[in-house]
This record gives sequence, structure tokens and C-alpha cells, in this order.
Amino acid sequence: MQHARVSWRIIAVACLFAAVCGCQPANQTPTAPEFVSPPFQPIPGDPPTVARQIVFDALGHPDPRIRSNAIEVIATTGEARMMPRAQRLLQDPAVPVRFLAALAVGDLQYNLAKDDVGALLNDQDQNVRLAGAYALMKLGQPAYFQVIRDAVAREDQTVRANAALLLGKSGQQEALRYLYWTLQRKDSADKVLLQAVESIAMLRDARIYPKLWTQLISAYADDRIVGIRGMGALGTEEARNAIVTLLDDAVLEVRLAAAAQLAKLGQTIGEREVQAVISKNLLANMDPTSAERVRVWTALAIGEIATPGLLRYLPDMLQDQSNTVRLAAAKGVLLVERRRPPASQ
Repeated sequence: MQHARVSWRIIAVACLFAAVCGCQPANQTPTAPEFVSPPFQPIPGDPPTVARQIVFDALGHPDPRIRSNAIEVIATTGEARMMPRAQRLLQDPAVPVRFLAALAVGDLQYNLAKDDVGALLNDQDQNVRLAGAYALMKLGQPAYFQVIRDAVAREDQTVRANAALLLGKSGQQEALRYLYWTLQRKDSADKVLLQAVESIAMLRDARIYPKLWTQLISAYADDRIVGIRGMGALGTEEARNAIVTLLDDAVLEVRLAAAAQLAKLGQTIGEREVQAVISKNLLANMDPTSAERVRVWTALAIGEIATPGLLRYLPDMLQDQSNTVRLAAAKGVLLVERRRPPASQ
């Protein structure tokens, strides 16, 4: 039997969707309250139009996890046209939503929200204050790197892990010094160590490969998925070859994560794993929660692999009854559109 555990992730940003890996924001318990979704009505239009409407609607969803997912889609697909709506979520009552909204402002360099993210420096939550500093750094105020750097030494393990995440996202090689220091601290929790390893990989330091390999052979599926993402961030030939070995993993979600990550690195050899979910009806005997999680991973993988044989499934997934599946499909559609060369005049 495969081991499972609640993922250590603080915020949904680094784990695709919170529903995929069982991720929980730090200020929530594993028994977070249930939110009633508005009745879903099929959305007419071509796939990009439908995808954008799904994301736009999700920004106003009563469940903060769905709002968080929608922000992640906007940030990773470069949908700056939705940032005026996402900007309002900088004042959201949920900490993870404010955190991710600030990161989106920074990642998309959305200068129109500069004053709003500046206000987050006085937020009651230290994680949100860090996100505000990250956004300002990305908006051309490099002095805020010091705020993030110093936070990696805080006693609060959640703050320390989020600071490690933002050091990786900073793109600054100077951050390596502090990340390796964090790895050597005996008082760093597992969640901090795992994030520090991935952040070092994000900064393309190949010395971290052995620690990433340790994650790939972990007994925990969540850890293997984190390792896959780290190997993908590292992006070396050795890292790609390591990810290939996970295409034979016993856990379907791990195989789909490997297939998606390999596609990000330019290899579509995981297409057969995604196709098998549909053609072999691998969802037939799964409980509803597991089946939903696999559908999310399938949609995400299709968006990355983007072969004609797989893309034909995305329109139906845009009409799925699950909010997270629809958002994953929307992300796939928008990624494909973003990569498509502009039509000749």
C-alpha cells in the first residue's frame, strides 16, 4: 500500500492546486469547512472564451481554495487582463488568497497594483507581508529582497518555509547562500527543508540533485511529486532522466505529474500515461475524491503535453462538474493559446 500524508505546503502556489496534493494552507486544519458551490451551468463559446469565464467566475467563488486556484492560473498563464479583478483579492479575508494575489502581482509585474501590495507590508499576517515584499521587489524595488532573506531565519516554520519559497522565486543567485544555510539548520522543519531544496533547484544549482533524488524515492507520493517538480526546475539532462523513471510509478497521480513535468522540459513521452486514464477508464473503480484528483492531474498534463490526440479532451473537461477540474482544464487551454504563434497578418 502506498503511503499518504497531508502535504506540508503552506500556500497552493507551489503545488499546482491545493486539491491535487491534499495541500492545506497553514492557518487551516485538515478538516477545513465545506463551501457550497453555485450550481454549474454549461458555458457556451470556444475553449479560450470558456476558459477565461471559468477563471473569472472562480475569482469570486465562496471557497478561498478555489479563489486561490484561480489566481494561480492567472499567474502561470500570464493572463494579465484578469489582474484588475485579481487585484481586489489583495484585501481578501483569507490569508492564502492575499498571499497568492500578491505573488501574482509580482510575477506578472502588474504595476497598477503597486500601492495595494505596498499596503500589505502592514498586513496582520507575516506571510502576507512577505508576499508584499516579494511583489515590490519584482516591481523594481530590489531592497525588499533583504526582507525575504531575513525572514528565512524566523522561528515560525511557516514563515521560514514561505521565505524559502520566495528566495527561490526571486531568481537571485545570492539567495543560494541563505537556502543552503537553512538546509543546515537543525531546527528547520521538514516543510522548510523540502522547500529549500526545491528553491535551490529553481535557482538551477545542480549540487542539489542528490537531495532531489532522495525525494523521488520517498515512500510518500506527495514527496515524489515535490521531487518531480524540483527536478523539472533544475532542468538538467540528468534531472530529466530521473523524472522519466517516475513514469512507471505505482501511483497514477505521480505518473501524471511526471508526464506533465517532462512536457515542460520538451519531452512528450508521458502522453501514453495520460491517454491511458481515458482509454483504459482508470477512474472506474476510484472513489469520487480520488477520481476528481486524477481528473485535475490529467487536465494539467494535457495542457503541458498539448498533442492533438490529447487536446481534444479539454473542451469536455471545461464543462466538468468539479470546480478544480474546470480550472485545471482552463489552465491547459490558456497555456496552449499562450504558446500558439500569432496568426500572420
